Amino acid sequence: GSPYQPAIEALESHPEKKFYNVSKLGGAKYDTLPYSIRVLFESSVRNCDGFLVKETDAMNILDWKAKQNHVEVPFCPARVVLQDFTGIPAMVDFAAMREAVRNAGGDPVKVNPACPTDLTVDHSLQIDFSKCAIQNAPNPGGGDQKPPAKLSPLKAQPRKLPPCRGHSGCRGSCSAGESSRSSGPFSAQIENTPILCPFHLQPVPEPETVLKNQEMEFGRNRERLQFFKWSSKVFENISIIPPETGTAHQVNLEYLSRVVFDVKDFLHPDSVVGTDSHTTMVNGLGILGWGVGGIETEAVMLGMPITLTLPEVVGCELTGTVSPFATSIDIVLSITKHLRQADVAGKFVEFFGSGVSQLSVADRTTIANMCPEYGAILSFFPVDNVTMKHLKHAGFDKAKLEVTEAYLKAVKLFRNDESSSREPEYSQVVQVSLSSIIPCVSGPKRSQDRVAVNNMKSDFQACLNEKSGVKGFQIAAEKQNDIVPVQYEGNEYKLSHGCVVIAAVISCTNNCNPSVMLAAGLLAKKAVEAGLVVKPYIRTSLSPGSGMVTHYLSSSGVLPYLSKLGFEVVGYGCSTCVGNTAPLPEAIRNAIKQGDIVACGVLSGTKNFEGRLCDCVRANYLASPPLVVAYAIAGTVRIDFDTEPLGTGFNGKSIYLRDIWPTRQELHTVEEECVISSMFKELKEKMEKGNKRWNLLEAPESTLFPWDLKSTYIRCPSFFDKLAKEAVSPPVVEKAHVLLYLGDSVTTDHISPAGSIARSSAAAKYLTSKGLTPREFNSYGARRGNDAVMTRGTFANIKLLNKFIGKPAPKTIHFPSGQTLDVFEAAELYQREGIPVIILAGKKYGLGSSRDWAAKGPFLLGVKAVLAESYEKVHRSQLIGIGIAPLQFCPGENPSTLGLTGREQFSILFPPELSPRMTLDIKTSTGKVFSVIALFENNMEITLYKNGGSLNFVARRFL
Repeated sequence: GSPYQPAIEALESHPEKKFYNVSKLGGAKYDTLPYSIRVLFESSVRNCDGFLVKETDAMNILDWKAKQNHVEVPFCPARVVLQDFTGIPAMVDFAAMREAVRNAGGDPVKVNPACPTDLTVDHSLQIDFSKCAIQNAPNPGGGDQKPPAKLSPLKAQPRKLPPCRGHSGCRGSCSAGESSRSSGPFSAQIENTPILCPFHLQPVPEPETVLKNQEMEFGRNRERLQFFKWSSKVFENISIIPPETGTAHQVNLEYLSRVVFDVKDFLHPDSVVGTDSHTTMVNGLGILGWGVGGIETEAVMLGMPITLTLPEVVGCELTGTVSPFATSIDIVLSITKHLRQADVAGKFVEFFGSGVSQLSVADRTTIANMCPEYGAILSFFPVDNVTMKHLKHAGFDKAKLEVTEAYLKAVKLFRNDESSSREPEYSQVVQVSLSSIIPCVSGPKRSQDRVAVNNMKSDFQACLNEKSGVKGFQIAAEKQNDIVPVQYEGNEYKLSHGCVVIAAVISCTNNCNPSVMLAAGLLAKKAVEAGLVVKPYIRTSLSPGSGMVTHYLSSSGVLPYLSKLGFEVVGYGCSTCVGNTAPLPEAIRNAIKQGDIVACGVLSGTKNFEGRLCDCVRANYLASPPLVVAYAIAGTVRIDFDTEPLGTGFNGKSIYLRDIWPTRQELHTVEEECVISSMFKELKEKMEKGNKRWNLLEAPESTLFPWDLKSTYIRCPSFFDKLAKEAVSPPVVEKAHVLLYLGDSVTTDHISPAGSIARSSAAAKYLTSKGLTPREFNSYGARRGNDAVMTRGTFANIKLLNKFIGKPAPKTIHFPSGQTLDVFEAAELYQREGIPVIILAGKKYGLGSSRDWAAKGPFLLGVKAVLAESYEKVHRSQLIGIGIAPLQFCPGENPSTLGLTGREQFSILFPPELSPRMTLDIKTSTGKVFSVIALFENNMEITLYKNGGSLNFVARRFL
């Protein structure tokens, strides 16, 4: 037990509840700690066992002011959230570990997750049927030519109307919901969040798209779903959230958040780590949490703490008031930019100041969610009155709210707005004035490059001129105004640089922010009423993120208008955000390629890495949902909204953006009317009931998983092949060849792509050899449980720039034979010849969202070490977690200053005893010797590396 038992007290207002009174324990020092550090302190006090968490650890946290940045501390999160993409490998590894432990003579039943683990199944949804439902969308208002009747969402109609017969707000007959849902064998059993008819508030049939997608999801993914179901039956501590309930981020927020844990009347703060890079979202609710790699999550599931350097905490003070044109996203992007400039990488950020209470919980979660983009570990908003109000709407009952508030106040984790209350002492303070914020988008290639909407036209022009690179497209001056005519569905359209071909309203992060999604809906409503349309070749889609969004889009009456502009609901998974877009129409693709047109995608997720959407769309912009709709109507990003109309409406009148932009007042009124606690009630019911197909799905119940050798989805991976009671010392790396010589900013998407499987790739050859047709390939993400596919998919990104090849291609040179091969084929040859390989890279290796396969893939390719100028933090720890050594060039050195070509062979001289951040020597076959730093941050990491990674380390404990 903990040496801190004496600090346990009863809660005054509810004496039956017990807790560690850390504020008493910490005294005056505790009162100056940032709130986020107080949570770390409580966790270390409660979990202190003298082995994984020592008393000195707790005291180091309390002494944060002096110790920040100087000591390592352990953290035991209260729970883990996995999202299916990364959940599959974690569970496959658990299944494989049961097998390995049994083979080595241990008891497989002991292998279980050590902390509550929630697994949400959402990323597998591919948009297969964009627009298949648009033909049968209702026509708001009946006639085509005259402006449609105005639909006012603000006045509820009397309930005594006759059954609907397809009037403007409704999809067909909504009386008893007897629609003609003829969509395959499952149609009778499909359950979904009903879309409510805005007039009668009765359920109406869903657009076909969602149904078809769900059916495909179940068909395509049955095998993985059965594996998940087996996991939920066999392992303790695992709960599975079935498909089609919403994206990990929302379910996480709306449903899994405890804020305060109450375990058998013992209270402690909620905290979480997750594999989804959006995990940080919950910090907006005052829950400490961040994203870690799949490999570390597994370690936590196995009962090991996460180790982190006691972080600096940057206080972000918000002052002033917000302008009407700025959406929540603008606020978020602006704060993000300030934080990026303040250099908060690897630090905690915590918000305080008078402006914080102007931000709704939705705004806070959106800001917290953008963490990976500005490099902070997390952005923490301590619980305050705004949070408590939100929790009430989110369906926390009165008793729970009272206990939550009383407990948080007792341990001083509740933030008061009064200026008299004492602010903690921060490492540094960044001030952001909310009044200075202007609407922006970001792109065309990186989410950190922001462009004010009023400069968009000139900025795009500059991008055309600029030479190829992070912003430029290098289009010759005489070609910048080229126009390519194209025939599509019987009409001629003209494509030019800057034309929009993909417009996706995605509520990955902002869906929990109704105001932004509603703004898009109200803008669509005003656009349709003014007579504006969207060109039919633009791939438009609406991915609501969770049933909750559809709920308020429909109850406010804006859904039919979005639908009329082509924004059809395409299912509740995380779609365009992960590169699962259906291909563009052939004619459009050909025109773009033939005219070498820089076509654009405009979307409202938070991620836009190149080549993720579609290989012929070269510019991708992230914008707020209302701006996505506006750019779709304009059809181009080369427009100055102030001086140029979006298009012509009825009677040939020019319509400007300002004519149809909803005011903040309008928004808030609608939001108050429509976004109500009923959504949370509904989500809860839905979660408890599960969906019928999931409930009917059969799955094995044996202790060990019956692997199906024919399976192309789930295979027993080879991470435990050499499991023995004693650790083997790490391999000597002698005469290694360089598998790839890469530049700066290589993202995890370059290393392990998540989108579709290219037909010419090594993974495609493997799947074809298993008898699959390209239609059945599915995506890399979907096949994460199959190491054979994932290893072949490693470095298979079409945008990979390997200096040996000189142009973007997933290829490399196998030096012994001099052949140019797919990366996988070259690695396989090296492995056959018994030659180890390493990777040379520039700065920021492993940027972007965390992917465990970005470490597991290289490991299975035989990569023994990566030698880079600098690393993304998460990726560095993942490399160690799998058993690859992350080495760093000494400051000011890189391959070119050292005169390396990458064609040499490298021998890395590891001493028998490793120590954190030690210097090693590398000898090349040309006789050159140079020093590098081994980036092991602490002794725990060295132990893991020596054990061949965390999986083997933990498996040994079951023997």
